[in-house]
Amino acid sequence: MNDADDTLTSPLAPATSIAASLLGLTILWHPDATRIGQQHIGPPGVGLIELNRFLPLFRRPGADGRALEHRCIARDPLRIARDDADGVTIATPGSRMAVEVNGAAAHGMLAFTAEQVARGIVLGLGGSVLVCVHWMRRLPKANELPGMLGVGDAAIAARDQVRQAALRDMPVLLLGETGTGKDVAARAIHAAGARAGRPFVAVNMATLGEALAAADLFGAVKGAYTGAESARSGLFADAADGTLFLDEIGDTPAAVQPMLLRVLESGDYRPLGGRQDLRSRARLISATDQDLGTRVFSAALLRRMEGFVIRLPALRERREDIGVLVRHFLAGCALEGEAEVLLPVAFVSALCNDDWPGNVRQLAHVVRRAALAVRAGETPLLVQFLRVERGAPALPAPAGVAAAKPRRTVVSEVGDAAVLAAMDNNGWRIRGAAVELGISRPSLYKLLEAHPWIRRPEAIRDEELRRVLAQHGGELGKCAAALRTPGEALRRHLRASGLLD
Repeated sequence: MNDADDTLTSPLAPATSIAASLLGLTILWHPDATRIGQQHIGPPGVGLIELNRFLPLFRRPGADGRALEHRCIARDPLRIARDDADGVTIATPGSRMAVEVNGAAAHGMLAFTAEQVARGIVLGLGGSVLVCVHWMRRLPKANELPGMLGVGDAAIAARDQVRQAALRDMPVLLLGETGTGKDVAARAIHAAGARAGRPFVAVNMATLGEALAAADLFGAVKGAYTGAESARSGLFADAADGTLFLDEIGDTPAAVQPMLLRVLESGDYRPLGGRQDLRSRARLISATDQDLGTRVFSAALLRRMEGFVIRLPALRERREDIGVLVRHFLAGCALEGEAEVLLPVAFVSALCNDDWPGNVRQLAHVVRRAALAVRAGETPLLVQFLRVERGAPALPAPAGVAAAKPRRTVVSEVGDAAVLAAMDNNGWRIRGAAVELGISRPSLYKLLEAHPWIRRPEAIRDEELRRVLAQHGGELGKCAAALRTPGEALRRHLRASGLLD
């Protein structure tokens, strides 16, 4: 393990003021899906951007620019003016083109503070095109990393920091709210570094029981605890000279924290019940959505984990990236040979204007459910999906009406979209999905057999299975969701085919 005493803290945004920022326009949605994510960057300081069918030009780094061009956009320009106090004024055109600002119909002149621009202003133009007005503290550039999507300032900075971390062999601490993609960043650091061809082992520390956490991490000799009938290797040994990712590090049992500190300081650890030390060559990456400074957590361990610190932004801090993310999730919903689902522009506008407390993970769930609804011929409504995502209580019964007893669902009333949503909600596990739907497991098996979009594992080609296994690091839950096949059946098929040990 690296024993560097220096700490490279890497704040997401550089210490620059709004005045040093540029005004950016990013295409969130367009009838030509290839235009999503293209940008126009305004002049520094006070200035005016006129937005119409023919101007300005939007581009990706290194590519030629194109105007919005779509016939729904008026020739009469919408004017976006930045003043000397870094406020922004938007003047709608005098044409009949419908204009929305942050999801509400807009007319005349609207003024916004610098802080409001920092949260992103969503313009709806002609009922077909969505554009985000936001600050850019750096110019767009092509610095792509697998899984780390986004075109805005925050996304560019996060990818730069991941590349910096990958070049160093010190411990990394990833900070960010739940759902911001800390696991994706950890895998990107591993893939971009010198250990890319070596093992990547991930563990959620919240799932380790107090009693056996040490054995899970460091291994145990035979007889070290009740039930230890043979020796077992731990996660540090499994990671070998690759990367060990400790997610939810704030939930590490207190008894294990001194052991982790020792590994970080010297590289040595001792299996449970062992008499000799072993040496770890693994690179350690940790992640948390908690403020470890306010918790009962070893300060010494925290200092050691902070070799390189990356804070991943919340989705509400990078609203300009929502269109790119939505398109990516829609593409992932389509099976081979299927066309991408077309979501209603009003629904996408609602997606772009929400604050997403569950961040990118929550957005992904909602988009996938919306795609299923559209395929089933339904019109998706964001409020319905968000009630499910946020665990909102059921609407109360009218006063004076007794609460009805829960009834078992009639199987014939369960639609294809509901089955897919239940499987997705429960990690493609039969038992949980059956409970959510209120039907028996045998009934769910029958629905799965008859479902037009759910696949049998034996019908999936080995090449596709290998590709998805590699893409998701062998995590069966993610593989099952990507392949649209029940996890239990997939596990049995992979073992029978020799694709899984």
